[in-house]
Amino acid sequence: MQKKRKKKRSPKTLRKKSIDKIIVICHNIRSAFNVGSIFRTADGAGVSKIILGGYSASPPHPKLAKTALGAEKTMPYERVWLTWRVIEELKKQGYGIVALEKGRGAKNIFQFKPKFPLVLVLGNEVRGLSKEILQRCDRIVSIPMVGKKESLNVSVAFGVGIYQLRNTK
Repeated sequence: MQKKRKKKRSPKTLRKKSIDKIIVICHNIRSAFNVGSIFRTADGAGVSKIILGGYSASPPHPKLAKTALGAEKTMPYERVWLTWRVIEELKKQGYGIVALEKGRGAKNIFQFKPKFPLVLVLGNEVRGLSKEILQRCDRIVSIPMVGKKESLNVSVAFGVGIYQLRNTK
């Protein structure tokens, strides 16, 4: 009996399947280097769009460009000031809103089963997301930490989180 081989999907096919399924919101990210890294990772993961909220850096910015390595030129993005308004609008469009945040009430991201389309919300490197933003999220997920540090760098956490979410489709 011959085994059936699974069809391999090309990176273009993976990107097409991801389009319009995952949007990332960066709210008040202090470091332009972190935002640039998020652009690069989002491009690689097939994110459909980045929304830059609050005082997060946006292209063109030399520090952002240094870590984005050109992804800032090809990755769709939108600049907004009032992040909560965008979240409410995306909810109306049927997106599930998921915050990547440590703290009480957060579910382990490795046990979370997402529903798509989905918005992943990232917050400030020191203060995280405000109560105003968290109250508008459907779920809060976190990455479990086993060392002495309580959290990862926001761009590293995004990398772990986005690939975990994509793997659960």
